[in-house]
Formats: sequence, structure tokens, C-alpha cells
Amino acid sequence: MTRVTAVVFDCDGVLADNGSSWQNIHRKFGTDTADDGSHKKTLEMFLDGKITEEEFVEHDIRLWKSVKSDIHKDDIIRCYSGIGLIDGARDVVDELKRRGIYVAIVSSGVDLFVGAIANMLKVDDWAANGFVWDEEGYLVKGLPTRVYSHQKGLMVEKLARINDFETREIISIGDSSTDLSMKIGESSFIGFNPARARALESFRSAGVPVVESKDLRKIWPYIFDGEEFPDQT
Repeated sequence: MTRVTAVVFDCDGVLADNGSSWQNIHRKFGTDTADDGSHKKTLEMFLDGKITEEEFVEHDIRLWKSVKSDIHKDDIIRCYSGIGLIDGARDVVDELKRRGIYVAIVSSGVDLFVGAIANMLKVDDWAANGFVWDEEGYLVKGLPTRVYSHQKGLMVEKLARINDFETREIISIGDSSTDLSMKIGESSFIGFNPARARALESFRSAGVPVVESKDLRKIWPYIFDGEEFPDQT
């Protein structure tokens, strides 16, 4: 069995039971279905690689500001009220860390939310995207992209380089087709709780293991060669 040194998780829909931290904001402002479905069309264009990360974020911000012109950081934080961890997330992360495995989050989601999940789970490192705020905490624009959805492997490569990990000892876990970009070099990937039909199709086409469940403990046999998650009782 290959030694596992690091496990890198996506956040939305993998560690957190929320689907998308961007979509949570749209639901709060009612812009997920507004503007003749503009958001959905733009999302599909983004997933198809027809527009950039920055264009997608700026389009989102324009939609939100059409509803509320002055958006405070607290307004965004409130979008995540009541969202919890995915079933088994704390157990899995705790057990990985108990075994001395480096745990990181690489997410193209919103840093205010991803950072809270990272702190909750006490992971070793994390990266996500976010916004520029003015001195009073009001939304100005999107930050320069840190984690590119279609090139998440760039951040995984950076983590490997900084920590001197061999790629064959890294396993990444994600729920979307773009998360497959986390698979670098000889590393492995597990598809978990596929976010859309296109994600499931992409995982199957890539020949990676897929866990069609919202219990994160189900990924354990794919990390540790058939081993079931340890009984916590």
C-alpha cells in the first residue's frame, strides 16, 4: 500500500454540508433565479471555461449589488448561518491528523466561510478566494484569484513543494468536475458526493473512485486500501 502523507480536501459539499459558498450568497440575496436566469447561464459558461474566474466573480457581485448596494462583511457571514459540517468530516480529519497525515483545504469558495471550516477542523493549511473590503467593511470587489477552479492543482503543487511531499503520497477529494484538476503527478483523487451530473460523469470518465454518499467516512477504504473507518465507540 502506498504511504499517504497528505490529504487535500475541497470544502463546499465535501467538508461542509452547503453545496456552494457562492451559491449560499445568491440564495440570501435571491439572485440565484433572478435576472432571467443570468446567474445559472453564467455558471454554465464558467464551468465550460468560457469566462474567467474574475469575470464570474464580478458578475456575481453585480447581481448582489443590484439587490443591496452596500454589502457589509457581516451580510456575507450571515449567509452561512446554520450550515454545518458534512457527516463524518470531523471524525475523518481528526483520525487523519492522529495518524500524522497533513490535512489541507484547497477551495475556490469564499474565504470567510472556508476559513471558518478550516479553523473548526484545525487543518494544517487552507486556501480560498474572497473579496476586497473598504475600511468600514463594505464590499468593493473580488480579490485577485488565489485558487483557480479549473487549475486547483497549482495550489496542490505549491503545498507539495513547500512541504516536500511526493505527489504519489497525496490524495485529493472533491465533489465537482473542476476538482479533478487537484490530481497532480502521481497523486490520487476520490470523487465524493458529486455536486452535479457532469461531476459524476467526469469522475467516471477519469476512472477515479466515487463515493455517492454524504458520509465522509465512506472515503476511508480508498485512502487506506480497503480499511473501514475505525469504530469510534
